[in-house]
Amino acid sequence: MQNHVKIYRERHGWSQGELARRLGVSRQTINAVETDKYDPSLPLALRMAKLFSVSVPELFIDQWEPEG
Repeated sequence: MQNHVKIYRERHGWSQGELARRLGVSRQTINAVETDKYDPSLPLALRMAKLFSVSVPELFIDQWEPEG
């Protein structure tokens, strides 16, 4: 899964630490999400999307397609 968290974070002029503070998570969590080493929980993904005023699919891109 790919994501645009870093793009939206930088558009807002926030550091990883500032985004983490706003979301109530660690800076390491933000770094892991941005580098695709960690998929956030659904509640965290929803909070991120709300904070950036975008939909979850705009923020997190899943290339998976069902068979058939």
